[in-house]
This record gives sequence, structure tokens and C-alpha cells, in this order.
Amino acid sequence: MKKTLLALAVAAALVPSLAMAEAGDFVVRVRATHIAPDESSSLGATTQANTGLAGALYGNTTSELRVDSNTIPEIDFSYYITKNIAAELILALGTRHDVTITGAAAGSTAANNPNLGSINLLPPTLSLQWHFNPDQTFDPYVGAGLSYVRAMDNNLNLAGAVPIKVSRNNWGPAIQAGFDYNLENKWLVNFDVKKVWFDTKVEGSADGGVTYAKIDQLDVDPWVVSVGFGKKF
Repeated sequence: MKKTLLALAVAAALVPSLAMAEAGDFVVRVRATHIAPDESSSLGATTQANTGLAGALYGNTTSELRVDSNTIPEIDFSYYITKNIAAELILALGTRHDVTITGAAAGSTAANNPNLGSINLLPPTLSLQWHFNPDQTFDPYVGAGLSYVRAMDNNLNLAGAVPIKVSRNNWGPAIQAGFDYNLENKWLVNFDVKKVWFDTKVEGSADGGVTYAKIDQLDVDPWVVSVGFGKKF
């Protein structure tokens, strides 16, 4: 009997452990992240009345700004406060997006030169997650938190003549859902989807960058989809 129990204990010790979470665990994930803006542009009559610049650039108030998508590498860190509750901090390297104008009136500056250039955004996000099955191979979770978006490169312009800038510091709420698929030796595969809401003020300069006036309000509101792998420590 003793020999049997000893054999079972040795066998259990040799079985690779799955990445089950415990309070105090620290997780590092490396992921590929696709950022897809779900933007809405709010060029309005009030803005045109205030400056006149927006109308001259866009040609009409129905044209809009567009921000393209991009995929970047990303690293995130999680700390398990309890078995089910984890805090996650996402650190991306910065994402570059081309900015264009669509729907501009024929003959307007924007119709002839719709590309404003590109902008770099740094979007660290802190969220609190609830893990439903931390002791199972398949562990889905939901979370909510706050995102800080830093515009690192504000070098936009229209036709090389009208400097344009957006707010450098932006804050917005974020929600997420995803899952960890626990593997042997505390490794895991991760899939995650976030929705982030943030808006930015768009300003243009008619005097070469000496003074700026608001010409648009841009709600970027991106979907952030990530897939990658991680390890618990």
C-alpha cells in the first residue's frame, strides 16, 4: 500500500502543471494587437461660424475625418488580487494611423488633398478583470478600466499648408472580454477584445501654426483585438 501511494505521489509530481491562477500570481503576456478605430467626426456649424477655417478646408459640414487601422506588438502584465480578480496593465509600443478626409465637396482643398498624414498614439490601459474559471483549462473573463491615449506625433497638415493638431492627452473608459486557455507548465494562450471610448479635439491654423482654432471633434472609439501567449509566475 505504501509503495502504491509513493508511486502515485511521484507520478503526480512528474505531471506538468497547468497555468491555474492563485492569489498573488503574476502573468506576462505577449500579443499581436489589432486596433480598429470606430470613429465619428463632428464637424459642425458652430465650428464654422467661429473660425470659417473648417468650411474652407472641408468644403461642407457633411465631410468627415477617417483614421485607419493598424496591428502592433503589445505586452501586458496581470496581477491576481484573488483567485478570480486580476488587475491588467497593457503597454503597447505605439500605433501609427493614417488620417484622411472623406466626403469633401468637389473643388475643396480636402477633395484634392484628402490625406492629412499620420499620427502615433500610445494607449496604455489599466483594467480590473473577473475570471470565471481560474481552476479550469478554459478560463473566460470580463473586465473594465481606464485608457490613457497619448498623441506622440501631432505633425498633421492639409496640402502642406494648413497645420492641424489633435489633443495630446486623452482619457476614456474601456471594457473587455476574453479568455485564457491554460497549458502545461504555467503557459497559456490568450484571446482578448476591448472597446475603448475617447475623443479628441481637432484644431487647424490659418497662420502657419501661430494660432489654432477648433475645426472638428473626433470620437475615435477603437476596437482592440489581441491574440498571444503568456506565462504565470
